[in-house]
Amino acid sequence: MYSDQELKIRPINENDLLRLWELIYKDEQPEWKKWDAPYYPHQSMHFEEFLPSAKKWINKENFWAIEVDEVVRGIISYYWEHEPSQWLELGIVFHETNTWGKGLGTRALKLWIDHLFATLPLVRVGFSTWSGNERMIRVGEKLGMQMEARIRKARYYNGQYYDSIRMGMLREEWENNN
Repeated sequence: MYSDQELKIRPINENDLLRLWELIYKDEQPEWKKWDAPYYPHQSMHFEEFLPSAKKWINKENFWAIEVDEVVRGIISYYWEHEPSQWLELGIVFHETNTWGKGLGTRALKLWIDHLFATLPLVRVGFSTWSGNERMIRVGEKLGMQMEARIRKARYYNGQYYDSIRMGMLREEWENNN
């Protein structure tokens, strides 16, 4: 577990599963999905459908809960783009609109990146987003990440094309800035 005042990131436990279902799968068209890769379909599901696959999230090293004031508000994660070369991509979602625009994402990702560089032999961390998610791009900039790629008009959403954006940072850049 890592914390920054009222914000914590930590592995998911069984007690979190109902709350995560409420945040992610209870609603057919949740507001958060308009920003988190909305060009991919989202499907709501009943808790009983969710539970078998969600149990795999418990104590995973690459998929954690974000707590604010001791209430789970989102998730933070990573996946291997190419594990043999230690190419890791990270992700974050705050699922409730009242948590947006308060700097919580920047703070949570700072904790996550500290954790990743401390526990994995990484040279670089990064993330992919789309040009319609300006808040996520700003988070990357605040953390000192570089725009590494812009794939033009690669994402189609609501009748409009958007760019796919890749941002990243090298270990030495992180260490020099923190």
